Amino acid sequence: MVAAIEVTLLEPRTDGLWSALIKPLRKVKPDEVIRFSSILSATLEIIEDGQGHLRFNLTGDAFDAALADTGAMPLPPYIAARRPADARDKTDYQTVFARTPGAVAAPTASLHFDQPLLDQIRAKGVDLTYVTLHVGAGTFLPVKVDEVKTHKMHKERGHVSARAAAEIAATKAAGGRIIPVGTTALRLIETAARSGTIKPWSGKTDIFIYPGFEFHITDALMTNFHLPKSTLLMLVSALIGQDRIKSIYTHAVSNNYRFFSYGDASLLIPPAASSCS
Repeated sequence: MVAAIEVTLLEPRTDGLWSALIKPLRKVKPDEVIRFSSILSATLEIIEDGQGHLRFNLTGDAFDAALADTGAMPLPPYIAARRPADARDKTDYQTVFARTPGAVAAPTASLHFDQPLLDQIRAKGVDLTYVTLHVGAGTFLPVKVDEVKTHKMHKERGHVSARAAAEIAATKAAGGRIIPVGTTALRLIETAARSGTIKPWSGKTDIFIYPGFEFHITDALMTNFHLPKSTLLMLVSALIGQDRIKSIYTHAVSNNYRFFSYGDASLLIPPAASSCS
């Protein structure tokens, strides 16, 4: 059977398979082979929870090289619907400090930073530390339930090193402010600080932050402008209040700010923090 499909790789499994989103999934059946190029192919072994689980014909460096040669940058749906990925996206849609492969999308607030800007920030006495969170496909999913608390949050893999936890804790203890760049970084450090103090952490987080959430470590947030009815919009509402978010977004729309991944950024400071800064 010959059919055109799109495969977005999500993460490798411990059994050697790759979890993937396949569109349209109905066009491929278990045990069928998907050919991506003359050298790269995969067999669909399992269909589960709306995902396909693939076994590739290549592994290791050979797989990485074939994937880099054959694959395209997985842009968010609202960008991909307008145009295909091009060569520029491999740099434009990647942060300058990315080191560990694994995310299905960029933590887009970080796209505003290049190395000269990071150097300027350090020169002003701002300390920087880095955490790792692999953005999952669920970040694009809207909330479809009437009762927010019943929404099933997607899980994302992340890691807060002992060094990063110590640096964040020391800054907090010294009276400094912790300002994560992006909702992904915020979700991760709040997961690592569920006990009230931040600690080294590694695993999968499904933390759901919506109005009423008690923040333990975050003092402000740099983030882009988000889609309506999204968990990300709920997160920023939890941080600075729903009324302020409505006012900010009304201003953004009225002044033609750019939204979403390649859009403008905002620095959100909760009222208590802004009054003493």
